[in-house]
Amino acid sequence: MPADRDLPPQQLALMGVLCEGGLALLAMGLGWWLGRPPQRTIGWTVAGAGYGLLASLPLLGFLGLCLRFPRGPLADLVEVVDRYLVPMFRPLMVWEMGLIAALAGLGEEMLFRGVLQEQFAGWVRGPQGVVFGLLAASLLFGLLHFITPSYALFAGLTGIYLGGLWLLTRNLLVPITAHGVYDFLALVYLTRVRRSAAADKSK
Repeated sequence: MPADRDLPPQQLALMGVLCEGGLALLAMGLGWWLGRPPQRTIGWTVAGAGYGLLASLPLLGFLGLCLRFPRGPLADLVEVVDRYLVPMFRPLMVWEMGLIAALAGLGEEMLFRGVLQEQFAGWVRGPQGVVFGLLAASLLFGLLHFITPSYALFAGLTGIYLGGLWLLTRNLLVPITAHGVYDFLALVYLTRVRRSAAADKSK
């Protein structure tokens, strides 16, 4: 069976859309079953989208730090990106990356923050439940993004950040936007801008 990055671009894009979009459907179904429908926590406001855009900047800044100073665990992250993610997404059109990134932000945040974080928090009484929910959902988020230990740690810390945004704003649109914008800009930079810059330097 060929690796994902060896599949035709159209099939890769379709798989990405189905997987990420499927998470949104899973989140709505699980949320309905648990009595926590995540779609009701999305406030479609300009302010929410604006806060999400601003919240994507620290994530983009950390990516820039990794690429600028690839040392220790940061070098491991860059290697994972270059070995797995860039070859997988490079054949896609920019609009396809945008669609997948938008669905990733929507589906993953609805599931991990909108449903699971809230459900886990309900398992422990008092303020400790909020902390438990945040850490448990973020740990699961990191484990399900396990490629290497460093990448899983980065994903888990990202989950804490996004979960914190949800706790601060109580508007799921904020982490959805931050997640989707980060994924899109990171993919475009890594597969288009960074590649072009490297080619120019080699001339």
